[in-house]
Amino acid sequence: QVQLVESGGGLVQAGGSLRLSCAASGRSFSSYFVSWFRQVPGKEREFVSAVSRIGGAIIHADSAKGRFTISRDNAKNAVYLQTNSPKPAGTAVYYCAGGHGNMSTRSPDEYNYWGQGTKVTVSS
Repeated sequence: QVQLVESGGGLVQAGGSLRLSCAASGRSFSSYFVSWFRQVPGKEREFVSAVSRIGGAIIHADSAKGRFTISRDNAKNAVYLQTNSPKPAGTAVYYCAGGHGNMSTRSPDEYNYWGQGTKVTVSS
């Protein structure tokens, strides 16, 4: 059983910075890749970034390039998402998710594990 718990959300001013954390427990952490998604009410969950099992490969959505940094620390069973100069459009609930399949997938349905989400509100 894998549990993912996000933290670090809250209110941030546009142009500031925020680091989200995803803490994992259960099954061997290095056995799955981890991605971040975000979702606003009324819209589908949107892929943001993914990091491979040992952190050697990273994928960003086009909208995330240059604005988000993803990293993982397998010694701490954690994945991080740093937001740089967030904009109000970045207000959403952010989720981390773990998968065993193709890391390049953007479909939430392909993921095996999900956290409960952490809300980020970017004020202008």
